[in-house]
Amino acid sequence: MLKFLCCSLIAVSAAALAAEQNPIEKRKYILKGFGDATKPVVAILKGEAPFDKATVDNALKTYIAGAHDLPALFPDDSKTGFKTEALPAIWENKAKFEAIYVKLGTDAQNALEIADLGSLRAQFPKVLGNCKACHDDFRKKE
Repeated sequence: MLKFLCCSLIAVSAAALAAEQNPIEKRKYILKGFGDATKPVVAILKGEAPFDKATVDNALKTYIAGAHDLPALFPDDSKTGFKTEALPAIWENKAKFEAIYVKLGTDAQNALEIADLGSLRAQFPKVLGNCKACHDDFRKKE
């Protein structure tokens, strides 16, 4: 039984390490985090939830961290597999693609000054525009 348990733990650890080192899985995790962080802010914008600076800041900090990490997670050997939705346009126009992440990080950093619903409505669409730009040009359509 102990031998089985040890082998099982080694197999699970190896699978976790492989996923941790896989750039497609890493970028999908970060991008899912973008979506998860965005949903409550959209609810605020729609009037479905009250303004909450902590919620807004959480989303913005999630974008800042992801914008920093994501460009490196699109190496040439990660064009296919793991149900990636990345289009070949990423590697064909890498400078434009990476510039979106630079702009996302900058816009999100600048938006940390959001203090109320009015400033959220004025600034948050600029941040989300970066997401749209990436989806429009570099992600497979659903």
